[in-house]
Amino acid sequence: MTRSEHDTETLIRESLDRLAARAPDGHAVRDALARAQRRRRPATRLALVAAAVVALVAGVVVGTQLFTTADQVPAAGRPVLGYTPGWLPGGFTEQYREGGPGTAPQVRRWFAGPAEITLSAYSTADPEWSQTALRIASLRDQILVHGRVAMVTGDTGTAALLTWLADDEHVLTARVAGVPDARSVAQRVAESVTAEPVGVRGELRFGRLPAGLAERSTAVRGTGPADASTELTAAAPGGPPVRAVVSAGSPGVNGATPITVRGGAGFYLAPRGGDALVAARLPSGRWLTVSGARPEAELVAVADGVQLDPSPDYRWLGTTS
Repeated sequence: MTRSEHDTETLIRESLDRLAARAPDGHAVRDALARAQRRRRPATRLALVAAAVVALVAGVVVGTQLFTTADQVPAAGRPVLGYTPGWLPGGFTEQYREGGPGTAPQVRRWFAGPAEITLSAYSTADPEWSQTALRIASLRDQILVHGRVAMVTGDTGTAALLTWLADDEHVLTARVAGVPDARSVAQRVAESVTAEPVGVRGELRFGRLPAGLAERSTAVRGTGPADASTELTAAAPGGPPVRAVVSAGSPGVNGATPITVRGGAGFYLAPRGGDALVAARLPSGRWLTVSGARPEAELVAVADGVQLDPSPDYRWLGTTS
């Protein structure tokens, strides 16, 4: 079970516990039904019991739904990012979200022209980040974020990287670039961060992958819904990634070999100093491309297997939230 799944299960369990705590005492319900039994016909008694059961079940269902909205339930190709800043400088809009299964990094980016602010979350179960507390303790340039010691690196005046532990299981970084007094901005952004989750729901998910490949990440990017795109990556352990992208722009198929992809016309571009590429025009008019250092047949299999989501969530692109 991933951390996000565990958090969601905990929220649901706590919701059900609260519903149970608010439920009437079992003895009181039994006594009330006994009194009603003396006054009503059998059919009426059954109706009362049925109504009580329906009300309890409905309450449980509603309580469960409160914590299982589509935007906050982790699933294949729909990661949940666990942190949100409460403050950003004026003019910045969110244009990128990325996450994945297990210990995959969580990344959110805001832009204002060439200036950029990136909030990332990493798992301390990842060996690359497991010793972060020791690295922070070894540096002299330290500050406090939410009462925890943090470190500042790469401070150039207009760029800075602030790193801190949100808890024993998560390392957070706030990277600021192209902003005056970047260190102070990074600290203010970090101090405003809370454990408020957001979802990543693009317009495609991996289907069955060729042997050896496993889902690694899902990313959504764009300045707004009109130019939104979704990118998935999968990889073998230690191997190069295979990328599947849906976007409005043509990948450029001049000189490509015609092939069959998803039961229709498609294209294959052999590697020319880079990855091989398979492309197909979707019924929506958008383009699906799958690329990677893999044989043509495997890239076609990935393209054939991807599942299109008819209702991606691109509403947040280009907003300040």
